[in-house]
Amino acid sequence: MAKYVAVAGKGGVGKTTFTALLLRQIVKNNNISVLAVDADPNANLNEALGLEVTATISELLEETKNPKAIPVGMPKDVFVEYRLQQTLVESEDIDLLVMGGPQGPGCYCYPNDLLRKYLENLGSNYDLIAVDTEAGLEHISRRTIPHVDTMFVISDSSARGIRSAGRVNDLIKGLHSAVGEVYLVVTKTTDNDINSLSEEIEKTGLKLIGEIPLDPLVSELDLAGKPLYTLPDESKAVQAVKKILERTQIF
Repeated sequence: MAKYVAVAGKGGVGKTTFTALLLRQIVKNNNISVLAVDADPNANLNEALGLEVTATISELLEETKNPKAIPVGMPKDVFVEYRLQQTLVESEDIDLLVMGGPQGPGCYCYPNDLLRKYLENLGSNYDLIAVDTEAGLEHISRRTIPHVDTMFVISDSSARGIRSAGRVNDLIKGLHSAVGEVYLVVTKTTDNDINSLSEEIEKTGLKLIGEIPLDPLVSELDLAGKPLYTLPDESKAVQAVKKILERTQIF
């Protein structure tokens, strides 16, 4: 049975960077099959991983609203599953699904139900499914993602960021889906940031599992538009994620 890991947080705090480096570390040190799901409307996990996306699930769901898009004689559920398979980006290390942006008006209960079943079936082919989710956790609350074994809530090293992480934790507590361990990761830190933020961190009710310091190598790759997945082992961010994984013992 696949393990589900989710990464949540508001935009700009380093959520996608953490997800990419988490996947890098897991793949590098474990002989397992991995599916990444980019559930953030501002999808850019594919760029961090160095993968090309040609279609998103949101585009597919919009397509199913048009009866003319479905070939004559083909059942709708067969058509949706066929198109869902076309959105899967496959690579040697990691496969990727991208949810895409907000959908247009209308009811998507039926295609979302098919998507839920597709992900459940697809999950049986992988050892780990990692979800880069949005701050509102919609796909988890709607149970598109069936459950979460480990959740990382990401914040940058600011009081506002930590408070936002606390609000995400409040959302997690109210979810109908089962969520296992929940951890806080603080990114873009300098020498004394964690001590300065200790009171704010305590108020969130989250367990701080680690921090990721500002890393000039991350900035260099971002400026050059190169995948963060290619960061070298000596990168400060890579080493920090390695320590976090050792503490969580996901694998």
